[in-house]
Amino acid sequence: MLRSYEGLRFLSDKQMVIFDIGSAYTKFGYAGEPTPRGIIRTEIKCPETRELRRIYDYKDTEDLYQLLVEFLHAIFFRHVVISPKDARIVILESLLAPTQFRNTLVKVLFRHFEIGSLMLLPTHLATVSTLGINSALVLDVGYKEATLIPIYEGEPVLKAWQALPLGGQVVHERLMKFLRKIYPNVNITEKHVEDIKVRTCFVTTMERSSKLGTAHAPEPPPAVKYPGIKSINIPGEVREKAFEVLWERDNDNLSIPTMILDAIVQCPIDIRRTLAENILLIGGTTMAKGFASRLKSELLTLVKSNLYSEKLKIRTFMFHTAPSKPNYTAWLGGAIYGTVDLPLRCLTKENYLKLDRVPDWVSLIDNQRDESSVCET
Repeated sequence: MLRSYEGLRFLSDKQMVIFDIGSAYTKFGYAGEPTPRGIIRTEIKCPETRELRRIYDYKDTEDLYQLLVEFLHAIFFRHVVISPKDARIVILESLLAPTQFRNTLVKVLFRHFEIGSLMLLPTHLATVSTLGINSALVLDVGYKEATLIPIYEGEPVLKAWQALPLGGQVVHERLMKFLRKIYPNVNITEKHVEDIKVRTCFVTTMERSSKLGTAHAPEPPPAVKYPGIKSINIPGEVREKAFEVLWERDNDNLSIPTMILDAIVQCPIDIRRTLAENILLIGGTTMAKGFASRLKSELLTLVKSNLYSEKLKIRTFMFHTAPSKPNYTAWLGGAIYGTVDLPLRCLTKENYLKLDRVPDWVSLIDNQRDESSVCET
């Protein structure tokens, strides 16, 4: 049974509301503000089964519609405290997001909550605005996957996009495997694992990593006591190895560092140096201690290897520091865009109800060539 909705107006102000709906956490707040009003888990209690479910673990379109109705209702009336009717909304979305999720989300916002207008903003593009520059190589390492899209002069270089199923989820799985071997009789949930990861684990250096598991393995860091579950001890070896899964290459010889180098190789040669010297890391997983340092070491080593020494002549990589924590840098970019009037980028309720579709960059309907601009030869 879907939740009924009455269009009561709590706020007359037309200030834009910014949503960044991630696979693990959702950030929400208002345009023009430096930080989101709140960060909550992207999950909701299913009204039928009464189970707590992640929004992205939907079964089909109908199931997703119901989950989004419940989730957005909780955000609007419990967290943001604003009536969604005729509201102006900005949604941060990945250019690689599933079309099914995108279309269902827009349908819920316009048909169920009756919002006034919606701006769908690419995450990687919005992030660059926080730095005040036009070109950057944006790497987003979130919960389910790592995605990379180069931005040059305000335009995404889509032919160079990269994506791998490496993120917080695989780190949790690796950490859970270690802990269950050590404490088989202790009930350790994923929320415990996430807390242990944040409090105790770190990304080790490349030099130490190369020696792990060998006869010359360095002395592990000290164990620490985690008070959450019967004060269990987290061995130093576990703390050090938790993030190693992000740097291990798969069967196709791919990892997070190779994503960056492969993207640069696929870009035009005259913009490669600019991108290599303007790397921006976003996403909660990049907040791990030692992540940026390890990534730079991996890049400098890989670029000299046989795989890339002939393809790339770049030997310098530089990283930007955004004016926010990496886990909400994309939201901050949306808050900056929300302060500017961009009517051509907004989808109004009238246009959506008339067309009954969402403009998409992969659709030929929305990318028709203007015949008047073609020069005759």
